[in-house]
Amino acid sequence: MDAAESSSPPTPGAATPPASPAVPAVSGPYAEREKAILQNLKKVYDPEIPMNIVDLGLIYGFDWKGEDLTLRMTLTAPGCPVAGILAEEVKGAAEKVANVHSVTVDMVWEPPWTPDRMSDFAKRQFGYL
Repeated sequence: MDAAESSSPPTPGAATPPASPAVPAVSGPYAEREKAILQNLKKVYDPEIPMNIVDLGLIYGFDWKGEDLTLRMTLTAPGCPVAGILAEEVKGAAEKVANVHSVTVDMVWEPPWTPDRMSDFAKRQFGYL
């Protein structure tokens, strides 16, 4: 995979997700798909926090192999009781996008989620800005 195929700096395949919320690739073969996936994921809400998972900063990145996607995400806490349900919602939302064949949701815990990962919109809603 080359750098244009991933929206997750620093290097494709690197274990460390970006420090800021996931953004779609600016260019490359997957940019439009990632943008559409993120739009769908903005309809998925953490059931314990009244905010969508994209603005919460729970999406860590996209890893593509052809039309198959591994979507890396985290939760606000490792013991979250809705992990399985939320992962299924994420998988379903991503699979609705054209030219996405299959989706695997990979729960990652490093680096741990913090409120710093939230979008400015979410930070304003929760009084961080």
